[in-house]
Amino acid sequence: QVQLVESGGGLVQAGGSLRLSCAASGRTFSSYYMAWFRQAPGKEREFVARISRSSGMTYYAESVKGRFTISRDNAKNTVYLQMNGLKPEDTAVYYCAAVLSPGNWDQWRAYDFWGQGTQVTVSS
Repeated sequence: QVQLVESGGGLVQAGGSLRLSCAASGRTFSSYYMAWFRQAPGKEREFVARISRSSGMTYYAESVKGRFTISRDNAKNTVYLQMNGLKPEDTAVYYCAAVLSPGNWDQWRAYDFWGQGTQVTVSS
């Protein structure tokens, strides 16, 4: 199993940047596929980005492609989400997720482990 803790959220102006971090416990972090999801009040949790165990394969939601970058540092047991060109519609709680054997990588139900979330608010 793996325990996940997100950090780095906050309040930024439209067009600004933030980098989220997800720190993982355990010695098997490199074995997990990792992903970021987000959820706004009254809305379903939606996929943002994922990265493979090798860190070489990534996938992004169309809404964030070209603006967000997911990466991982297995030596530090940490996955990151660099967010540039933030928009008000990016406002949400952002969650880190992990799974050993994903099915549909863009579906939250495919992931077994979740962090507590970190709030990102983008003002206009």
